[in-house]
Amino acid sequence: MVFSSLVFLCIFLPIVFLGHTILPGIRAKNAMLLLASLVFYAYGEPVYVVLMVASALCNYLFALWIERFQDQKKWIVSVAVILNLALLVIFKYAGFLTESVNTMFGTGFPVPDIRLPIGISFFTFQAMSYVIDVYRGANKAQKNFGKVLLYISFFPQLIAGPIVKYHDVEQEIEHRTQSADGVARGIRRFIAGLSKKVLISNVMGMTADALFGAAVGTLGAATAWVGALSYLFQIYFDFSGYSDMAIGLGWMFGFHFKENFNYPYSSTSIREFWRRWHISLSSWFLEYLYIPLGGNRKGKVRTCINKFIVFLCTGIWHGANVTFLFWGIYHGCFLMLEEFVPFFRKEGGKIKTAVMRIYTLLVVCIGFVFFRADTMTQGMQWVKAMFTGFSMGTASTSLALQQLTPLYLVTFTVACIASFPVFEKWKSDGRYQEFYNNMAFVCSIVGLVLCMLSLAGGTYNPFIYFRF
Repeated sequence: MVFSSLVFLCIFLPIVFLGHTILPGIRAKNAMLLLASLVFYAYGEPVYVVLMVASALCNYLFALWIERFQDQKKWIVSVAVILNLALLVIFKYAGFLTESVNTMFGTGFPVPDIRLPIGISFFTFQAMSYVIDVYRGANKAQKNFGKVLLYISFFPQLIAGPIVKYHDVEQEIEHRTQSADGVARGIRRFIAGLSKKVLISNVMGMTADALFGAAVGTLGAATAWVGALSYLFQIYFDFSGYSDMAIGLGWMFGFHFKENFNYPYSSTSIREFWRRWHISLSSWFLEYLYIPLGGNRKGKVRTCINKFIVFLCTGIWHGANVTFLFWGIYHGCFLMLEEFVPFFRKEGGKIKTAVMRIYTLLVVCIGFVFFRADTMTQGMQWVKAMFTGFSMGTASTSLALQQLTPLYLVTFTVACIASFPVFEKWKSDGRYQEFYNNMAFVCSIVGLVLCMLSLAGGTYNPFIYFRF
């Protein structure tokens, strides 16, 4: 089940919200949310819901053992991490690794055909963070398995994050309030995310799919740039839209998740981009991989190696494909470039800021071409066409022009504006705050109506991160 579906919007969410509101006591509310979360996951994965529950149970037990057997806690946490990673390897990478071995060594091992459980990367990382934090003493082991399972399976952030740490929501699992103001803010934030997904990402996605799926012979500079920019906006508004919906749903039920995106396309370096893009994942790797590797405490060369390892793992985390692996290495290389070349570290005026912003967007856009490409060959052909395909014939130009419908052009313009913090100052400026709030209310109503009309039409509606 996805948030941008009529089943969720018209049946699941109203029933769960009403039940949570009228049930007395936190225990009854938690029990209802836990049951609803399991139903939410089982709707799409009736078999793998058992896997998720088993994963939560194992990590719950590991945390209890760490707290009980302090002299053995290093071994226990090591086993817990290995088993969690093994879960990812088996379900996410077994086929890819087998194919790679067969290709490199000429072997004929049968390639396992294992269906990837929805959201396995997200709930596995949450479970690992819980156990590691108990090991570190950041929080105590929870004695109630139901609360641990609710933390891992809570439906707003189950499928595509943001990745939540247990100590960030522990108090709200135990005690929380559901205020009218919080519910109103949550609804507006949810509709904002839904509008990003349905009204912007879906339109951009149709064009990106049409062009990335076109024949190689029609690929020229025009088609390559339209496709690349369309995917640049599709993935941002898809993923940030999902995060907005998750945060809004959390507010509606009395939970407060941390922000996951902060206008990443306004960044002036790749380093800054990763402080603004998928913040919960970047924070996870920072806290549980980069710092344990030594962080920046062992010299500049070791710091760069640690960063490179982190981005290698970031690429691997996204999927079992050479393109994802390359995407992680690609970003790691630019981070090292910014670390060693003095030009990137020196402060500058408005001109340098503009140049750095263009540089960052260009690097990110090219990186996402490989992220979207089915193979490295397609990615290389696409990037080559972006910069050398200006002499292609009318077939390429015609294909590009076919995509530039009035709907696409309006949506593209809105996407450009919404990618930057154009209206952010109005939120805190007393002169514009009332106007901003009124406009947000009106836009929420209009956005919801347009989203419902679009969904009722049964149009294109995928989630890019649905199976990460």
